[in-house]
Amino acid sequence: MDNSIAEEERILRVWTPILLRTILVAAIVLLLAGLIVMAWHNPGQYVARFHRLQSHTRYENRQSLAYLASTAIGGNSRSIMTLGLMVLTLVPLVRVAFCFLLFLRERDGIYVMLTAYVLIGLVVGVILGRVG
Repeated sequence: MDNSIAEEERILRVWTPILLRTILVAAIVLLLAGLIVMAWHNPGQYVARFHRLQSHTRYENRQSLAYLASTAIGGNSRSIMTLGLMVLTLVPLVRVAFCFLLFLRERDGIYVMLTAYVLIGLVVGVILGRVG
């Protein structure tokens, strides 16, 4: 019994940093790829967008995740960078979720409640950021 608990705890403690680093590297690769594609194909895109913002021209440009993925595969730099930022958002979510599982496993009630509160706040923030 103690051996299985130690094995589960080792898995949580070993796989958490590996998963977090993998997510972070994936986000960095997507963001750099988006910057490179933008610099190569349309270097004036963000300058033109900045000028539109200065003129107080605002427009809604929300797309579904499937649309972002398909346009990113097609080489749209803005979609690639948006996906990179979405992946980067997973880093704190995964970290808090792993802490929640670790505290749940240790049956530490106060830390379970605190990490659940933070995790709910992060998830609600992501949902509201996507919706609002």
